[in-house]
Amino acid sequence: MNKFYHIVTYGCQMNVHESEKIAGILSGMGYESCDFPEQADIVVFNTCCIRENAENHAFGNIGMLKKLKQAKKDMIIAVGGCLPQQMNKAENLHEKFPYVDIIFGTHNLHDLQSLIEKKRRQKKTVIEIEDSEGEICEEDKPLRTSYPNAWVNIMYGCNNFCSYCIVPYVRGRERSRDSRKIIEEVRSLIAEGYREITLLGQNVNSYRGDLTFPQLLEEIAKLDGKFRLRFMTSHPKDFSPELIEVMAKYPKICHCLHLPVQSGSDRILKAMNRKYTSAQYLEKVAALRKRIPDCAITTDLIVGFPGETDEDFRATLALAKKVNFASAFTFVYSKREGTVAAKMPDQVPEEVSKARIMELVELINSQTRALSQTYIGKTIEILCEDYDGKRGLYMGRDEYGRMGYFPCDKNVVGQFVNIKVEQANGVSLTGNIVD
Repeated sequence: MNKFYHIVTYGCQMNVHESEKIAGILSGMGYESCDFPEQADIVVFNTCCIRENAENHAFGNIGMLKKLKQAKKDMIIAVGGCLPQQMNKAENLHEKFPYVDIIFGTHNLHDLQSLIEKKRRQKKTVIEIEDSEGEICEEDKPLRTSYPNAWVNIMYGCNNFCSYCIVPYVRGRERSRDSRKIIEEVRSLIAEGYREITLLGQNVNSYRGDLTFPQLLEEIAKLDGKFRLRFMTSHPKDFSPELIEVMAKYPKICHCLHLPVQSGSDRILKAMNRKYTSAQYLEKVAALRKRIPDCAITTDLIVGFPGETDEDFRATLALAKKVNFASAFTFVYSKREGTVAAKMPDQVPEEVSKARIMELVELINSQTRALSQTYIGKTIEILCEDYDGKRGLYMGRDEYGRMGYFPCDKNVVGQFVNIKVEQANGVSLTGNIVD
């Protein structure tokens, strides 16, 4: 009989790619993917703990499997990722959900097969959390699910210790892969037909391998074949003039940069331990736009950080207006136990944070809508990613990350097509293919 797996993923692109690695392990063990946990012989939750909502969402979904586990006693439930890597969380998970079979962390994902085999030999829950990040495992064979894009990890961990962020505690210190292995992986992916490569790292431009990050980016951009090259996430303190020059030099590198600023207030940036001022951030943006005028800049913004005053929030609005971001991920500050900010005084009341986030979202949405309107009448190149059955349209992004929809009478997923934009609706565009 066939055996099936179901993976539930929370959080960032790093987690999405690590779920591909989990899928690769399970596929190698003879399991096939299925769409619903009810069909599965093993369910894996790949968790996130960057915000409380993500943690609560995972808890809720794990709890919903209690009755299913009672009905399917041989089904294995595994919980991994950032959530159990936190101090004492694995024990809390076991206490709260005793029917979970395997609990593992971020540093021993590659051991999942041995953990499953261990569980089969014993009745009690297998709990294995490694405190040390150890060596980078280069033996992963991910079962990729994001064609025509391929995620490529170039480094792991974080050394920045932003006061609000749990990542260094659950992902460990920065470790960079050997550039030769990265370049060979990308070369193979291009040969397999992938048309977009996204380099990943908690702070991708702090890559410190045998090459600098700009040098690595340049070597990849020199590879033969038609493909796009993206990278995320960048830390402003590590965003250098050398990186700008490489981005400007090679057409394969998308003119699109995710550069999280988090706040426009210098007082709050200092409290966040971000290691730059708003003026320094704006200087880097100005240098980028001077060299690459069409570069789309996206960002992350947090409101309600401890001690944030209305004046601080207004500074964030002012910076957002000045930069005119193409889009932004906006968040209400989420207290994470174990971080410096969790112990800070003057926690902002929930109702104040909600009012501020609504005002910020409206500003960002207005900027995004205005930018979309500038596309009308233009012809843009789209990399087709998928078919939207509900709309009856193919869909894909331009190099700036803007989503475009278009009709076509043949399957063009994975192909570059030119469309003339006829309508703009918020963050998305609609048009028709042109020669």
